[in-house]
Amino acid sequence: MTSLDERLATALLFHEATVATAESCTAGLVAGRLADRPGSSAYLIGGFITYANEAKTDEVGVPEELLERVGAVSEEVAVAMAQGARGRLGTTYGVSTTGVAGPDGGTPEKPVGLVHVAVASADRVWHRRLLLDGDRAGVRADSVTQALDLLLEAITGRGQVVTT
Repeated sequence: MTSLDERLATALLFHEATVATAESCTAGLVAGRLADRPGSSAYLIGGFITYANEAKTDEVGVPEELLERVGAVSEEVAVAMAQGARGRLGTTYGVSTTGVAGPDGGTPEKPVGLVHVAVASADRVWHRRLLLDGDRAGVRADSVTQALDLLLEAITGRGQVVTT
């Protein structure tokens, strides 16, 4: 069986698709994992580490009003980040992660391990809400895998489109 990373690289190359990332809780790990594959420069165009809300606004265009209304760890912000990265770099897909990796920072409404990942194309958006167990490194690593799996889902057409 081929790995997720191999299947994703094959799908990106086959479809001649390109990717941009916008990462908060994973701080570049998604882009790093995409770049681990030889030949990744054919599909990985670039990425943004948007840890602070100001970076989310300045780098990928997340509206300040949205951040104030729903908070950085939300479906809406994950979607806006993915759309912003895709739009800023002119790629086929944008991928984003935003969440509470821990060990601090969680609240009853947004506990440690809550992560939102999103993928945006020109006309569709895919999203996953995750509630992950483990330490900070584990939450971040699992978030990367989930984001890459969602990207593969978007490219191959498996799974459900949640927003059109």
